[in-house]
Order: sequence, then structure tokens, then C-alpha cells
Amino acid sequence: VYETPGFTTYFRQSTVVSEIASLNIGSRPASRKASDRIEDLRAIPWVFSWAQCRLMLPGWFGFGSAVDGYLQANPDGLATLRRMLKSWPFFRTLLSNMDMVLAKTDLAIASRYAELVSDAALRERIFSRIKAEWELTRKHLLAIEEQDELLADNAMLRNSLKLRAPYMDPLNHLQVELLKRYRAGETDERVARGIHLAINGIASGLRNSG
Repeated sequence: VYETPGFTTYFRQSTVVSEIASLNIGSRPASRKASDRIEDLRAIPWVFSWAQCRLMLPGWFGFGSAVDGYLQANPDGLATLRRMLKSWPFFRTLLSNMDMVLAKTDLAIASRYAELVSDAALRERIFSRIKAEWELTRKHLLAIEEQDELLADNAMLRNSLKLRAPYMDPLNHLQVELLKRYRAGETDERVARGIHLAINGIASGLRNSG
């Protein structure tokens, strides 16, 4: 967040964080201060914004790199992590939640939101890093769980996500197009209302808002 040049710009342009400020989602303003700084943004809008663009980033980013570093320093580390999964309820719950948010992530949809970033070089640099981290996180999670696919032990949720996707995906594509119009200065109130309706629909489809 703080070490990546241009990250704040990428976040502001590729998510609906600015637009959700006008929605009555929480009991408090999206930011603690009248500021664009990430550190002044409250937790719910932060998570909510990443969920809307189907990245769910706060729930998994960094895990893959952390495990990668651990395994490089500890050749037998995978066996240790598998024992932790079996014997430590906290770790098991942590990985279960990560399994869910990785499954809810849709990189193809997220790439549409990345197109909203005006600087093409910035867009490519940050989105490619996010994509690489998702793939690394998925790889290590499945290795620890000794599974071949996400949500392998939760067929009900896996099937539920498959059923919901055809309803959510069009809302995401519509939201991206409406955001382009809104940010280009479109004054038709139906555009803003459409963005808000899409936000509510996507949140309902994901069944979490942050």
C-alpha cells in the first residue's frame, strides 16, 4: 500500500470508493478526515471497495509471498503448515476464510475495473502484481490443504457461487460502463442511480459488504 508508487491513484480510480461515500452503507463517513489518504479510510469502505471490483484483496494479498519466503527458508515447512492446519483451529479458520475470498475473486472482472485507471503503465504494473500474488496464494493454499481446487471441501458454497456469477457479472460490467460516464461528467441522475443499484446488487450477490 505505502511502498508502491501510484497505489493510491490506482485504488481510487479502479474501485468505487469515491462513489460509495454517497451511499448510506455505514453509520459513519467513509473516511475519518476530509482526505484522500489510505490511512484515513475506514476499514469497511476499504474492504467493500475491493469486493465490488471482485478482487477481495484484503482477505488474501500477501499470504502467497509470505508462505513462499517461509518455504524457501524452511525446506520442510510445508509439512509444518499442514500439521498446523490439522491441529490449530485458528489457522484452519484463517485458511477457510481465505479459500472463500479467493474463490469469490474474479480476475477477468477485476481487469475491467483496472481499465478505469487512466495511466496505462500504472494499471499494468499494479494489476499484474495483484494477479501474480493471487496465483501464488492459490498455489500455496491448495498445497497446504492438499486439494486440487478452491472450496474443494465446501461443495454447497462452490455451487452457490457458480449459480450467482451469471447474475453478478453483468452488474459488474454495467457498473464499469456507468463509472466511465459518471467520471466523464455525465449529469443524468440515472447514471448515478445505476451505479448505486449495481453496488447494492453486487454486494447482495457476494453476500458481504466489508
